Amino acid sequence: MTTTPVGTESTLVIAPMLVVLVAAVGTLLLGQRPRARAVVSLAGGAGYAIAVAAIDWYIVLAPDAPGIATYQVGDWPAPFGITLVADGLSAFMLTMVAILGIASLVFSTRHLPGGEGRSYYFPLFHFLALGVTGAFLTGDLFNLFVWFEVMLMASYVFVAYSGGPQHTRAAFWYVTLNLLASAIFLLGVGGIYATTGTLNMADLAQRLAEPAAYGLDPIPVVGLLGLLLSVFAIKAGLVPFQFWIPTAYRAAPPQITALLAGATKKVGIYAIIRLSFTVFAGAEVAVDLPLPLVDVAIAGDSPLPFVGAALFVMATGSILVGGIGAVGRDSMEGVFAYSSIGQVGFIAIPVAIAATTTGPALREFAIVAALVFALNHTLAKGLLFLAVGTVRSATGTSRFADLGGLAGRSPPLAIAVFVASLALVGIPPLSGFFGKFLVFDAAARAGAGPVLVLLLVGSLLTIAYATRMWNQSFWGARTPAVEAATVDSVQVAVLVVLAVAIVAVGVGFEPVYEFAETAAEAALDTEGYVDAVDPQDVSELGDSGGGEH
Repeated sequence: MTTTPVGTESTLVIAPMLVVLVAAVGTLLLGQRPRARAVVSLAGGAGYAIAVAAIDWYIVLAPDAPGIATYQVGDWPAPFGITLVADGLSAFMLTMVAILGIASLVFSTRHLPGGEGRSYYFPLFHFLALGVTGAFLTGDLFNLFVWFEVMLMASYVFVAYSGGPQHTRAAFWYVTLNLLASAIFLLGVGGIYATTGTLNMADLAQRLAEPAAYGLDPIPVVGLLGLLLSVFAIKAGLVPFQFWIPTAYRAAPPQITALLAGATKKVGIYAIIRLSFTVFAGAEVAVDLPLPLVDVAIAGDSPLPFVGAALFVMATGSILVGGIGAVGRDSMEGVFAYSSIGQVGFIAIPVAIAATTTGPALREFAIVAALVFALNHTLAKGLLFLAVGTVRSATGTSRFADLGGLAGRSPPLAIAVFVASLALVGIPPLSGFFGKFLVFDAAARAGAGPVLVLLLVGSLLTIAYATRMWNQSFWGARTPAVEAATVDSVQVAVLVVLAVAIVAVGVGFEPVYEFAETAAEAALDTEGYVDAVDPQDVSELGDSGGGEH
């Protein structure tokens, strides 16, 4: 993998952040001009998608692409300046945000929650996207914390957006939990800086790989990684940190919930993958940890087995709690909220396998499985939460008791939801089939029999709640609310486009797999990451007088 000098590729790294920041400020300055705000917001979304596509091609996927590019803010050299890094992993994540962000924006222009007077909706939307984008591109731990907070501040407002008592209550618990998570995050970041003397990820990876050269003891750093893992598990909604999801997802506008479930939840997964495999994997720490009921060897000479053991436990709880909870819900958004808890468990399982295996090939394959499943979750769950918004705006409700016969009332809406439901179940040739197949395959290659049983149980629960949701909402006699419904054609068109994307990813899966494989390689290529960032040694910098990087 080659490194990239300051130039076109380097400028592309910061392009998505600049575009979305301009869109946020532009929509904020337009105040009470709803049409102009919507136009500027859509233009910002389109520009963001173009910028991400440019990163995908010119930095990652083109035949002569460098594979990784960096941007040093203010031309300050790493590890002293702010470093932004775009590689296969961050590009894959950004692509999911771009796809779902455009869909949510178009959806929002048709039905703005709270009316046109809510002039802060679109600025907040773009600041939320800015926080997510910064988290995927940042090259140091402190700025990862900063971008987490930018993302969370916008999401706080969206959870309380409707202003009712239940929304205020949901926002209170959401804020309380995330403030606690932020405090833990800062504690972990401060401890790592005190222990290693750096927060730049490349510099940290370099120092952990050669602790003697820097006079470090890597064992305390492993404990601090455990603190960070708990924070990222909260962001991802893994059990036992999942209890904020059902109330927050019900309280936020459906198009924002689509973004929360499809994009911001992936920030937690991304942070686990990036820090565990790119940064901390090189630390030499002897581990011999038996994990009951799971036939996987939790042993090795790095912190990864600790991460894998914790993820196995949390993923098991997530799949069971999410699946069982979804079966018993009485509304569409209730089913999909608990389903998100269960589905993130399916993403965490292959990451746990990658962390506990000693085989490089299986480690890479397992991360590919996690990324492909995450992509399907973004498309399918994003579509389903947007469908909740369509059903609500058409009928005034999403409760099963008030629905029925939607398939006859709006066949395109029914087809889109049906496709997304089948993708969650994992029916070929949809994207969900390949995601679920790869997860099962990773567990089989690891020889993890109990994990295969868990995945099978989770899949059966998915079939149960998806079937129940479909029968309650789309089959049967039309209720008065459905009979009087007026379905927005543009909103349905957005759902149909996402359904087509789900089919297209499955039918044309080979390039998607290659992209995911490139992303997995980037996650595991610590040496390439360090070489690209090229952190300067303190003594070196002092000797040279702080020259050009």
